[in-house]
Amino acid sequence: MAETFNINFSRDMKKTVIETSLVAPHLTNEFEFTGAKTVRLSAPVTVPMNNYTRSGANRYGEPQELKDAIQELTLTQDKSFSLTIDKGNSKDKNDSEDFAKKMLTLQLSERAIPEFDRYALEKLSHKAGMIVGKDEALSKSNIVERIADGTVFLDDAEVAQNSRTLFVNASAYKLLKLSDEFSGVDKIAENALTKGVVGQFDNMKVVKVPKGRWPEGVNFIIVQKNAATAPVNIDDAKVHKDPPGINGNLLEGRNYYDCFVIASRAKGVYVEVDTATAEICTAPEISAAGALTSATADAQFKYTLDGSDPRYSASAVAGQPADVAAGTTIRAYAYKTGLFDSAVTEKTI
Repeated sequence: MAETFNINFSRDMKKTVIETSLVAPHLTNEFEFTGAKTVRLSAPVTVPMNNYTRSGANRYGEPQELKDAIQELTLTQDKSFSLTIDKGNSKDKNDSEDFAKKMLTLQLSERAIPEFDRYALEKLSHKAGMIVGKDEALSKSNIVERIADGTVFLDDAEVAQNSRTLFVNASAYKLLKLSDEFSGVDKIAENALTKGVVGQFDNMKVVKVPKGRWPEGVNFIIVQKNAATAPVNIDDAKVHKDPPGINGNLLEGRNYYDCFVIASRAKGVYVEVDTATAEICTAPEISAAGALTSATADAQFKYTLDGSDPRYSASAVAGQPADVAAGTTIRAYAYKTGLFDSAVTEKTI
């Protein structure tokens, strides 16, 4: 009879993607699954400050009921693998079970985890709340100032200063570690050395990402932990011993996941793009009648009429607004396959 044993046979082997990824540990896990494919993100919305009055009712102002900014999102990445190890081909026939477990761990570390990180970083870079283009290449003389521009943006946007992570590729890390402002691993706490952390800069953990996982055209990415999430619904890896039709082991695994920028906290994701190698769509112009145009040839548009951010809103509509009533506010952005999304343009008709 065939036997099955799961790689999750001990605590330190569980949740392989989440715990081994270079990206996931630095994103929030505050979400809930509402179905096999859907996840619900919610963030409480604060209310404006009032002038206190010393007489009458509601001296603190008219009470407003707490509201949450809700996003209902669908996971799109359903990845799997299948590998057989015939006993006749196993290097150690007397220890095939242990060899199968080793191969399963290797498959996860060399294939599943890099694939997860590659997708997550690509999604973060293309859906960032702020995408900035620079045509001057990064150098050891400008990298500190350029990253500092990102932290200034986050600071001015009132993004929490704790739990920020700076993701860089090996080339950017090489430039950064030559600066006086960079604190290498020998200068920071031992407990900060996990999950790819190689140092600290401007109160941010620095994570070095291998080239194969790094999004094309991106110089660096700054993420505040609560601004994005990478939910994993299925994280299975199994070894089947002597299944029907196979004299040996069958290795199978499945990872069902995605990565999302949280709309109400999108300014906590900042990306710098090298416009010498990549292109950002030009933000749309909105005519007096509500027509959308962009200097980027063949760009497409998404817009909202309810005040929400069209980059993340479920109410966003693709195409051109029609019959827009006077007094309506249009918010729109431009996008094109292979390019980075534009900034959002807003206009009241």
